[in-house]
Amino acid sequence: MNDPLVNEENKVQLEKAKKSLVYVGILSVIMLFGGMTSAYIVSMGDSFWLKFPLPKAFWISTAVIITSSIFLQIAVRSARSGNKKILKLAISITFILGILFIYFQFKGYGQLVKNGVHATGNYILVTNGRYGDYFEVKYKGDFIEINGNDYLIKGQKMSPAQIIEYQDFMSQFEVVNEKEPFKVRHYGEKFIIYFQNTPLQLKNKILVQDGDEELNYVDRVRLRDLAWNVRDLRGDFFVRGEMGKDFHIYYKGEELHYQKRELRLNGKRLSNYLQIKSMESADTSSSYLYIITFMHLLHVIVTMFYMIKLVIHSFIGKINQQNNIAIRTGAIFWHFLGLLWLYLLLFLLFIH
Repeated sequence: MNDPLVNEENKVQLEKAKKSLVYVGILSVIMLFGGMTSAYIVSMGDSFWLKFPLPKAFWISTAVIITSSIFLQIAVRSARSGNKKILKLAISITFILGILFIYFQFKGYGQLVKNGVHATGNYILVTNGRYGDYFEVKYKGDFIEINGNDYLIKGQKMSPAQIIEYQDFMSQFEVVNEKEPFKVRHYGEKFIIYFQNTPLQLKNKILVQDGDEELNYVDRVRLRDLAWNVRDLRGDFFVRGEMGKDFHIYYKGEELHYQKRELRLNGKRLSNYLQIKSMESADTSSSYLYIITFMHLLHVIVTMFYMIKLVIHSFIGKINQQNNIAIRTGAIFWHFLGLLWLYLLLFLLFIH
């Protein structure tokens, strides 16, 4: 014969064990993100650092996860009071909001990529295929100029139609072959390419220098990189927009400015060493942003599998007044993930 007191004591011990396990998991996650945010601050202190606004989708996802916590708490109270109808509704809405949070997070990543902010592989400043280092282009007799990320003709921004013409012309050079020169379809009518201040000529559909010398493979790669930059509308920066308005660059915590295609601090041009260092500096800040936010998203995704279990159990009656520890412990961790996201958002808002 079962002793009700013993059963109740076992139930209490089981609840304590499950809660302890959740708290251990929370502590581990806190240590993980504490380490990452600390590394972010340390890395920022002695290097070139890119800062830009967070995507709008991140703010929408914030509202979504806060709302989901509210509905999950309603579900917990409904389980304790035995209101099965509200329990099913609230836990289902929580699950849907969790899916929406994941959706808006990925939408935010898409907005970052659209703005030229990538997780890995980019520098802050454009180096490969930088306009003017080896190649320049004339359009209808006037040199195209670069001012930050703007393409100019006679000091005025190129029109959208001119940009499309320029991209179409440069698309001929987006694929390079080590053994064969570029096969040029159209040249000279509107656009002429200058290589090291000398115009290239077209001979038998192949670009040649003075003396009928073809471009070597290394220079063809440089021209390809320039074509890629034109295709992606990159000027001097990988990130889109205007420096000082749409994004900012810092060095050792002090904001830099950009004038005549050079970085300046407090009105003074950076030394040649720092100019070169800035060209070689990877966009570490964007990598950190992706890592920190995606690690949080990964925890949300894993927790969503547990949420599926809670939804199913709520509909088949396994969650009730007497047995609701699963939804209570799940709620503890979900609320924690919501608070963690708020912390990360504020950290990135004020630090990034």
